Amino acid sequence: MASQEPNIDLYTTQTPNGIKISMTLEELGLPYNVHKIDISKNTQKEPWFLEINPNGRIPALTDTFTDGKKIRLFESGSIMQYLVSRYDPEYKLSFPPGTREHYEMTNWLFFQNAGVGPMQGQANHFTRYAPSQIEYGINRYQNETRRLYGVLNQHLSSNSYDYIMGTKCTIADIAHWGWVASAGWAGIDIDEFPAVKAWEERMAARPGIEKGRHVPDPHKIKDLLKDKAKMEEHAANARKWVQAGMASDAKK
Repeated sequence: MASQEPNIDLYTTQTPNGIKISMTLEELGLPYNVHKIDISKNTQKEPWFLEINPNGRIPALTDTFTDGKKIRLFESGSIMQYLVSRYDPEYKLSFPPGTREHYEMTNWLFFQNAGVGPMQGQANHFTRYAPSQIEYGINRYQNETRRLYGVLNQHLSSNSYDYIMGTKCTIADIAHWGWVASAGWAGIDIDEFPAVKAWEERMAARPGIEKGRHVPDPHKIKDLLKDKAKMEEHAANARKWVQAGMASDAKK
């Protein structure tokens, strides 16, 4: 295999998906360059960024691959899998490919990427960003998010696990953390899920999580959730550019 020296450029912003990658990089102790993408100005739709991620979403990452050429990566789960495959030979955040633990970890990684993230993201949209309060949409996505939190809570509590895979933090944990930390933004009361709440606090105490969550800007959601007035102001500002972005996408 060619040199494992990383040449990583991370294109990101302060979102639950964005911080997945910076937290993974910090947990692995990897050097990387940060490029802040202003999604409120649709920077992620500019041609130079679409060459990295044709889907026009963050996070995205480039690196020098083993053949000496640049590799362009997008989709947070895919990026996380790449990073541990390439730069985690001691399996600090992963397990050897082909093992039972590797496949079980991948179950939970996909559970987040295909379940918790999309459902909670839609709960965020209908609760905070929709131009009018659509009760069916709010109930549909909040209830499904609660159901998924319940699955995770049962898994952690019934096994007395510190982390999703037992005693070791993995990329499955990191994938979930930013979403769980912002549960209140989607109208989810984390106190309903004590094992998940304890896990979230355990994760937050990790130095790599603490450092990585503040990339590229301070991670303020926990403080924001304590101040209803600031929450409303933030939601109102975000609602404008979310709606504008939807209108722009609809024209394409």
